[in-house]
Amino acid sequence: MHPKTPLLLLLFFAAGEAAGTTLTATPAKLTQSDQEIKIRWSDLPSPDGLDHVAIYSPPSSSDRDFLGYIFLNGSTSWRSGRGELTIPRLPNLRAPYQFRLFRWPAKEYSYHHVDHDGNPLPHGRHRVALSGEVAFAGSAARPEQVHLAFADRADEMRVMFVCADAGKRAVRYGLEKEEEKGWAEVGTEVRTYEQKHMCDAPANDSVGWRDPGFVFDGLMNGLEPGRRYFYKVGSDPGGWSKTYSFISRDSEANETIAFLFGDMGTYVPYNTYIRTQDESLSTVKWILRDIEALGDKPAFISHIGDISYARGYAWVWDHFFSQIEPIAANTPYHVCIGNHEYDWPSQPWKPSWSTYGKDGGGECGIPYSVKFRMPGNSVLPTGNGAPDTRNLYYSFDSGVVHFVYMSTETNFVQGSDQYNFLKADLEKVNRSRTPFVVFQGHRPMYTSSNEARDSAMRQQMIQHLEPLLVMYNVTLALWGHVHRYERFCPMKNSQCLNTSSSFVYPGAPVHVVIGMAGQDWQPIWQPRRDHPDVPIFPQPGISMYRGGEFGYTKLVATREKLTLMYVGNHDGQVHDMVEMFSGQTSTEASATEAVNQTKLSSGTSTKLKISPLYLEIGGSVMLALLLGFALGFLLRKKREAAQWTPVKNEES
Repeated sequence: MHPKTPLLLLLFFAAGEAAGTTLTATPAKLTQSDQEIKIRWSDLPSPDGLDHVAIYSPPSSSDRDFLGYIFLNGSTSWRSGRGELTIPRLPNLRAPYQFRLFRWPAKEYSYHHVDHDGNPLPHGRHRVALSGEVAFAGSAARPEQVHLAFADRADEMRVMFVCADAGKRAVRYGLEKEEEKGWAEVGTEVRTYEQKHMCDAPANDSVGWRDPGFVFDGLMNGLEPGRRYFYKVGSDPGGWSKTYSFISRDSEANETIAFLFGDMGTYVPYNTYIRTQDESLSTVKWILRDIEALGDKPAFISHIGDISYARGYAWVWDHFFSQIEPIAANTPYHVCIGNHEYDWPSQPWKPSWSTYGKDGGGECGIPYSVKFRMPGNSVLPTGNGAPDTRNLYYSFDSGVVHFVYMSTETNFVQGSDQYNFLKADLEKVNRSRTPFVVFQGHRPMYTSSNEARDSAMRQQMIQHLEPLLVMYNVTLALWGHVHRYERFCPMKNSQCLNTSSSFVYPGAPVHVVIGMAGQDWQPIWQPRRDHPDVPIFPQPGISMYRGGEFGYTKLVATREKLTLMYVGNHDGQVHDMVEMFSGQTSTEASATEAVNQTKLSSGTSTKLKISPLYLEIGGSVMLALLLGFALGFLLRKKREAAQWTPVKNEES
């Protein structure tokens, strides 16, 4: 009970709870694999459709500061005054849970206290029953929320996890699954943040704040390239995690595989203050399927902004990391910052044309910056004494692709630190090692969604960033924020350079919006003003494919080509694909084959002069080889064109 609760209300609670209504929650102890809680009640007089059970952690929380709630009418027997409900997937919040049963008279329904969708929220009055506490079995200090990321060196892998205390923790790892086979051990750094560091409500209010625990950061090093390593995290006194594994990065690999998406969010098994994303479970499920099918092939995951959608409600981050652990503890999980991690009224950079508001719920990037650690060292002070904002812009090589991440929420215009980083990074890309460049940020440069409020920002991005993408031959630009999938043709100054789905790089990047991983709210496509004689939502000529299904993208690249596929969550199948040939690499590979065959047939060591795009050839044998290659290439394009037909007018 809150220490300031009036005596009269205490007497009311005591009288209500003594009236015979019972509420139980079982089991009293949860294990890592047993996260389903049964809620049972009985002897509730005159049940009403608004009666509900509210969820609390820690148990000392006041009645108004619930995590969420579920209505009793979810049970088929609720009208009898007794029933049972199941709550799955509750994460370890490093404190016990407690459940409280409340009446909610319809006359007290108030639209002055509403959730994210404008629905009235319970007010925490008229409590009639209280459950016992439900806690996690074993040590509260055991590691949770394990996730990996690439580090600055190719022979390193970063692992991060959360514990309830700041005691010493380590990472043990090795090539053999059994620990006695000579595993190495490295220490960890530890960080946390406090309620006073939050920038606004609800993050700095009792309703949104929960202790985040301590975030540990360990760096496994000296890794052999392309090998499967096994590891665990923790300590002897506090307990160890289970054993996980990953494939180490290979800087000389000739194939790259990645799973990319934005705006996934989090599933929570109850009603709460904000809209949550049930479909995020399907995204994780299908990506896990694809990762398991790879066997010992390395891959990584890229989540480009709007990560958990916690919006200042701290425990949603715990749900998120528990949800992604099956993929993130075994596959590097990379992120960039979005508006729902960062934006707040006093953020340091806020130009007149921006739409930065309160989307971060007062978090001002702090949970994002502490819970993740990406390569590089981009830092921006919050200005309020809180931990710096990190993970803003960075890059790394993975196989044959150079990946670049930017922040659309902080200064990116010409002359800024971020702009200078992006320009310098793109200038020094080794195209012989990484023939493809993938550029990623949260808010899109191009979209046909009716996102009028961001139109000024998109113009700024086109003005300041697009010249860099074109000048340095960026292959692919990926964006989130719009909760749809939309693939544009290669774009330069809002003009389309190629409308095919299979082509040699034409001199500008293909833009793809991939914010369809979980969040469900989205404005309509841009309407047409001269309707009704023509379709309401015509698909612009620059938009090659757009869809409203949830899903993610899978990238597969070799030296010859990069392929991006859109996988739908409703069936786990590919619904759109684009492939881009590197040109120089493809021609060189064909030329090498032709030269080798010529040597074998002629028995000479004559050298041919090879340019990046053309061969100076002579002789009928070489000509025949090149014609045969060209014919085969055209036939393949024709077959794939028959398989991948863009849906031009999905909404009309």
